[in-house]
Amino acid sequence: MLYRWGFAVELFYCVCNVPLTVIFYNLFKVVNRNVTLMMVILDLVVNTIESVSLLGHYAPLLLLNGGHHLSAFTPEQLQAASYVSIELFEHGFAIALFFFGFDCFAMAYLIYKSTFMPRIIGVLLTIEGVGYLVNSSALFLVPALQPRIFAYFAPTALAEIALCLWLLVMGVNVQRWKEKAGAAGYLPPRYAMHS
Repeated sequence: MLYRWGFAVELFYCVCNVPLTVIFYNLFKVVNRNVTLMMVILDLVVNTIESVSLLGHYAPLLLLNGGHHLSAFTPEQLQAASYVSIELFEHGFAIALFFFGFDCFAMAYLIYKSTFMPRIIGVLLTIEGVGYLVNSSALFLVPALQPRIFAYFAPTALAEIALCLWLLVMGVNVQRWKEKAGAAGYLPPRYAMHS
């Protein structure tokens, strides 16, 4: 049951990414609409790959629960197939993280240029994007090095933590956001100046 709950939480996480993407679109379109659209597309690609790779997470439940249609396979074959399906899930997640590295670059640029959020978060997201690209590339190109490379880039998650904490605790500088929105034509200039 704990394994099933783990799957359900991951599925819920993927669903939550959709409204989060809409929120980020509305937040950052005032900075650069094209880069924001690229970020949205990358977000959707990442979420789609991650969601599909969840099939590999769920497959062991189907394989190991038996059933008449699986009686042609030995328990050892079913266990091996279950292990391979989990590895496929992990590799699918690594593919999603490769795209997420580019997503980090887009968001880093938008934050750095925004003026309504700290630039340091943009810098940290750039470092995180490099970390995800190197780690995923190592998994596919030089698998023996991947665990060591991951150890060096594990702290890159600080960018995501910093971004979440900043948005939860401090939020965005509303006046600067309104100025950007007014300059980009998303707010009437009078509203942007007097709000």
